Amino acid sequence: MKEKLKAFERLLVIMDELREKCPWDKKQTMESLRHLTIEETYELGDAILDNDLKEIKGELGDLMLHLVFYSKIGEEKGAFDMADVLNGVCEKLIHRHPHIYGDVEVADAEEVKQNWEKLKLKEGKTSVLEGVPKSLPAVVKANRIQDKVKGVGFDWEEPNQVWDKVEEEIAELKHEVEQGNKDRIESEFGDVMFSMINYARFIGVNPEDALERTNKKFIKRFQYLEKKAKAIGKELSEMTLAEMDVYWEEAKSM
Repeated sequence: MKEKLKAFERLLVIMDELREKCPWDKKQTMESLRHLTIEETYELGDAILDNDLKEIKGELGDLMLHLVFYSKIGEEKGAFDMADVLNGVCEKLIHRHPHIYGDVEVADAEEVKQNWEKLKLKEGKTSVLEGVPKSLPAVVKANRIQDKVKGVGFDWEEPNQVWDKVEEEIAELKHEVEQGNKDRIESEFGDVMFSMINYARFIGVNPEDALERTNKKFIKRFQYLEKKAKAIGKELSEMTLAEMDVYWEEAKSM
């Protein structure tokens, strides 16, 4: 524990020095750091999906730097400092874990999640969906919305009920495609995606991870196709679909 505290103190001291002496660090604001923080978060997400522990360690350090940076700016504004940030989250964790720090009993992790959402409402939130960031990517946001409402009991009971809903939404989409109304098609397509994300939750699949896995798989196979085309001296635009499919199938078998 002592070594961890010493390392954290070292980072705080370095942040103070950079904020005082470095021209770039001195001019940064919360607003200017925001897009960089989002980028760092995605880089951490990539490292996690790749199961690259060394890269995860590095990206966690980058993200930690940003958290310290925001706290330093907050201190300069007289709004909060790192101690306020850390004590705030500690108090929140203690309050929202009465089964650890109180006399509440829970049966499993699911009941913990339900209690968490109920406690948030008691803290003054008017909706369980208030904690879902507006700027989240749509797939992640849909998953969080469904997870949040599940915490207060608004959910299907069985996976087959959700799949029935998926099929219902697909049928409605097909109908609107036949009608040719672009606005209705987009609306129904969104319903299909929302239902599929819901089904993914019921079968224990993270839809964002699943889609990114498919993205990576497609990129790998397509780049193999490009490599093979280059080896025979052809541009992809010069090849027939049948020719490309030969190399695509090769890529799938690798």
